[in-house]
Amino acid sequence: MSRPSFDALPLSKAGPPGNAWGMFGDQDQLGMLNLLTPQNTAAAAREIMDGVRVSTDWALNSMATPCFGRSAFEHVLKNKFPRAVNDDILVFNTQSSSQWDGFRHYGSKEGTFFNGCTQDDIQNTTRNGIHVWVENGGIVGRGVLLDYAAWAEANGQEVNCFATQSIPVDVLQKVAASQNTTFRPGDILFIRTGWTTAYERLSPAECQALADYAAPPVIGVESSEAMLRWIWELQLSAVVGDMPSFEAYPCQNTDWFLHEWLLAGWGIPIGELFDLERLAQECRQRDRWTFFFSSVPLKVNTLTSISNEISFPAGSRWSRQSP
Repeated sequence: MSRPSFDALPLSKAGPPGNAWGMFGDQDQLGMLNLLTPQNTAAAAREIMDGVRVSTDWALNSMATPCFGRSAFEHVLKNKFPRAVNDDILVFNTQSSSQWDGFRHYGSKEGTFFNGCTQDDIQNTTRNGIHVWVENGGIVGRGVLLDYAAWAEANGQEVNCFATQSIPVDVLQKVAASQNTTFRPGDILFIRTGWTTAYERLSPAECQALADYAAPPVIGVESSEAMLRWIWELQLSAVVGDMPSFEAYPCQNTDWFLHEWLLAGWGIPIGELFDLERLAQECRQRDRWTFFFSSVPLKVNTLTSISNEISFPAGSRWSRQSP
């Protein structure tokens, strides 16, 4: 199909600004995951050269006091005495660690979700559920890592993970150029800021202080027309970061709020709180920043989800969803 230009958006006059509703049909529930074609997957598989497997999942209990008022992870071991049998019972908010934001998670200012889905649809049907991704093979394609944290350190740029620090398009383009990184349609973009490592260095009191914010300040990409235009023109199938919100939070320009445009407008999944440290090390060691990536979320009709992933010349993980 012919892909419209950014300036040709919105496709549906009944939808929010800049939407791409109907691009893959009025009943579509995959959004830009439609770009992960069999040909795309076969090409991504050629990224597997060394066979090194890397987990990109942050542990479920990494945040003892999750942000945004979310409940903490609970683990109960149930021993079925007198038999030598044990069950694990896990209770957690899907957004308290690594996660995929699904299309039922965040709507537009007008109250609509991707491809015209309504709140009534969400509460009474399974429309736009993450289970649809699983039924179509999950998120499998070529990943591309932009190591912003390493670039900033090498160029004397301050990185404050716990401030509303926006990373503009021109900086991400400089990071890509410094890595000799180019993109292909259907790529899955990963951005490392170092947030998960910075969080792990906080004291319990500092973690609690961060959680006490109604809207905790977070580093992330800039919410701007330029950023959205760049993402659209790259023809990405999904975006991923290691921070609680892919865009800098609180949002500094709500007209271009990425959660609304990407999830409700375009159908681009957003991955958050991914652990990208080992992945960055492996990429840096090889001076190669592309890799085969596979993620298959839980097959359940949820707003956000745990997933199982394979990264870098191959790897595996669990995941979940933000803000």
